[in-house]
Amino acid sequence: MQKASDIMTRDVFTVSPETTVSELAKLLATHNIGGAPVVDDSGSLLGVVTENDLIDQKKKIHIPTVVTILDSVIYLENPGKMEKEMMKIAGATVGDIYSKKPITVNEDTLLDEISTIMAEKNVHTLPVMREEKLVGVIGKQDIIRTLIP
Repeated sequence: MQKASDIMTRDVFTVSPETTVSELAKLLATHNIGGAPVVDDSGSLLGVVTENDLIDQKKKIHIPTVVTILDSVIYLENPGKMEKEMMKIAGATVGDIYSKKPITVNEDTLLDEISTIMAEKNVHTLPVMREEKLVGVIGKQDIIRTLIP
């Protein structure tokens, strides 16, 4: 069974929180990748930013449903979700839109477990770690290439 170290991309394109949304879009399009790890100045992994984060910038904002009873407003949905969506839509840098607390795998994680994580968690860019060091990344295309005989 193949493992992460067998299929990962080792030459990883990373971005910083200060990278502009425009620079990120250009990087993803130019290199035909679906996402990139976000790292700080020392190279420590902070999170992941993906095409979906860019697409979120162009979507309509969802206004939470409310009920008014006797001059009281009761939210039927979490109003914090709308605030988070608005911050993403207005984001100018990667720091405004990326996903913190990324799901990661290590070099020995088996392909079936990687595929399960991607499918069940709806994650399409998985950083590969060796202890605290980023050593690679696995994207959807890396999984698809394993299906070619």
